[in-house]
Amino acid sequence: MKKMMLQTILLCCLCMASCSDIEENRPLLPPDTEQEDPETPDRPQDYTELISKTNPVPAVYEQEAEQRGEVVRIDYDTYDYAEGTGVARTNTAYVYLPYGYDENTNQHYNVLYFVHGHYGTASTTFEAENGLVRKLLDHMTENGDMAPTIVVSPSYNYGNPTPNYVDADPYCEALPQELINDLIPIVESRYRTYAESTDAAGLESSREHRAIGGFSMGAVTTWYALEHTLDYFKFFMPVSADCWSLGAFAGMNRPTETAEYLAGVIRQSPHAGTGFYIWAASGTDDSAYRETLVQVEAMARLTDVFPLSNLTFHEKDGARHEFRPMAEYLYNALPFFFPNEQDGNMNTYGHLTVSNTVKDVVEHEAFAGFGQFILPAERRYDDDMPLANVASLLPYHNYVTGERAVETINTMIDYVNEGNRLFYDIYSEADKQADSRKNNTGLFFFRGEPGKPFAIVCPGGGFSYVGAIHEGFPLAIALSEMGYNAFSIQYRTGGAQVACEDLAQAIDFIMRNAEELQVSTEDYSLWGGSAGARMAAYLGSYSTQGFINATHDRSAAVIMGYTGHSEYTQNDPPTYVIIGEDDAIASPATMRRRVENLQALGIDAEFHLLPDLRHGFGLGIGTTAEGWEKDAVRFWEKYISRKNGTSYRK
Repeated sequence: MKKMMLQTILLCCLCMASCSDIEENRPLLPPDTEQEDPETPDRPQDYTELISKTNPVPAVYEQEAEQRGEVVRIDYDTYDYAEGTGVARTNTAYVYLPYGYDENTNQHYNVLYFVHGHYGTASTTFEAENGLVRKLLDHMTENGDMAPTIVVSPSYNYGNPTPNYVDADPYCEALPQELINDLIPIVESRYRTYAESTDAAGLESSREHRAIGGFSMGAVTTWYALEHTLDYFKFFMPVSADCWSLGAFAGMNRPTETAEYLAGVIRQSPHAGTGFYIWAASGTDDSAYRETLVQVEAMARLTDVFPLSNLTFHEKDGARHEFRPMAEYLYNALPFFFPNEQDGNMNTYGHLTVSNTVKDVVEHEAFAGFGQFILPAERRYDDDMPLANVASLLPYHNYVTGERAVETINTMIDYVNEGNRLFYDIYSEADKQADSRKNNTGLFFFRGEPGKPFAIVCPGGGFSYVGAIHEGFPLAIALSEMGYNAFSIQYRTGGAQVACEDLAQAIDFIMRNAEELQVSTEDYSLWGGSAGARMAAYLGSYSTQGFINATHDRSAAVIMGYTGHSEYTQNDPPTYVIIGEDDAIASPATMRRRVENLQALGIDAEFHLLPDLRHGFGLGIGTTAEGWEKDAVRFWEKYISRKNGTSYRK
C-alpha cells in the first residue's frame, strides 16, 4: 500500500512550481488541521445560531379536533397593584383544560400563563380568529406534540384597554405580582399541576413546569415577569415587544443597557446557568420585529448569562403585528418548554423535536450502533443539550438551525422505519482491531434509483469534527431525491492523510459491494465542503491507489465547496467549485485560481461565486446558494455516460 509522506518545504516548493511535477509525485497533504485563511471561524456578531425560523402549523390544526378541551372562566379577588393603593378589585382569567382532564386523575399538568396584547382581554386568547389557539391546543394534545399542559389567559387591563398602549405599562408591570399572589394559587390548587402547595416554596419548587408568555404588551409583561418573578417561572416567551424595565421602548432604544440590566437580575438570582430559558419571537414583517431583535442580540452578546442554551429568537417569515401568528409561535414553543416524555421523549413515530437532547439522538433505536455519528462525535457536548442549540457543535459552519437538523434526523428515522439499512462499516473487524480509530468510520447510504451512479459527500469540519448533520446528510438526501445513490462519509479526524485513506476505503467498499448496493460502478462523483472538499479533490487527483492498496478509476466529477485547496494535476476530473463572497475562512481568489489552472490544462471546470454568503453554508437554504446542488448535478450529468441507449440524466 502506498503511503503518502509529507515532503520537506524545499521539495514542496519545487513540486508546486510545475503542474507536470505534481502529477508524477505522491500528493503533498496539509498538516493535521485545515489550512484555510484565516484559521478562525467567522463568528463575531454572527447571530445565525441565535435566530431560527418557525415551523408552520399543520393546516388541519385550524379545524376542530375530535378531542376538544374545555375553557373555564375564573373570576378572582385581587388588589390594585399598579397604583399601589391596595384597593380590592376583581379580575378575570380563562383556563384551558386539555381533553381528558377529568378522566386522567393521576396526570399532572404543566402550565403556561399567556398574556394578551393591548386591545385584547382575557377572553381573546381562546376566542380570537374563531378559536384558533384553542383548536391548536386541542390538536397538539391529541397528537402528543407536547406533555399535558394547561394554558391560562390572564389580563392586565381588567377588561378595559387603556386609550394609549403606553399607558398600560404600569398595569403590565404589576400583573406578575398579581399572578403570584392571587391567580396562580387559585389555578394551581384547583387543578392538578406540579405544585405540591401554592405558597412561595411550593411555587418555586415547581417552576420548571411553569412558563409565562405574551404578545405585544403581553410580551412587555413577560419581560417584567423575568425581572420580578424569576423564582416562579423557568420559561419566558416574549413575542413582538422589547423590555420596558428601563422605560418605554428601552429595549429598542437602549438595548445594551437593557441587556446588562437583565443580566444583573439573572446574576443575582439562584437561577443563573440552566435555570431559565427565554424563547423570544416575532414576524419578519411585524412592526415590533426590530425593537425585539435588537434587544435580544444585545443580550446574546453577554454569553456568560445568555448563551444559546438560555436564549433564542424565532421568526416567522411575513408575519405582521397581529394575533394570528401566535398559533405558530405556540406550536413551536410549547413542545420545547414541555416536551412529551412518554415513549422516551419521542412521539408515536419515533420523531424528535428541537426540545429533544443530544442523548436522545445518540440513543435513538433507529440509529442503534451508529447514533454517535449523527452529530459531531468529536465535539465535547452536554448529553442534555437540546437540539435547538445544535449549531454550537459546528463552529466552522453557518446557517445551522435546530429545526433543520431535526428535520434531517426525522427524515433519516423515516428512512430506517421504511426498512432501509442506513449505515455501513467500511473496514473489517480486523482492521478496526489493528487501529481502533477506524471504529469511527463508515458510510451513511441514501438510496436512489437502482443501477444509477453514486455520489459520496464529504462533510467538512476543519479535520477536527465531521459536520454531517449540516453538510453531509442533507446533501446526500437531496441527491437521492434526484435519483442518485448518495453516501455521506464518516471519517477519522486529525488530518487530511487519514481522512483521505478513509475516503479511498469507502470508494473501494462501494465498488466491491456494488451489486448488493445496487449502484453503478461508473461515473461516480465526489462532493465535499471545506475540509471535505480537500478530500474530494485529493481523491479526484490521485484516486484510491494514492492512498490504499486498491485501484479504481477517478471520479467522473468533483464538486467542491469553500476550501483553500490549491493543488491539482493534469489528470484531475471535471470540477465544479462554489463559494460565497463573504467567506472569511476560505479564499474565493484561491478557488478561482485553481479553476483557471485546470481550465488552462483543458479540464472542464466551473467557478461560482455567490453574494452575501458565508463559509459552511451546506445546502444554503434561505441564502443566495439555495438550490446550488441542482446546478452541480447538471454539471456532473455532462460526464455520466449512456449505456445501452439509456441515459442516466434526469
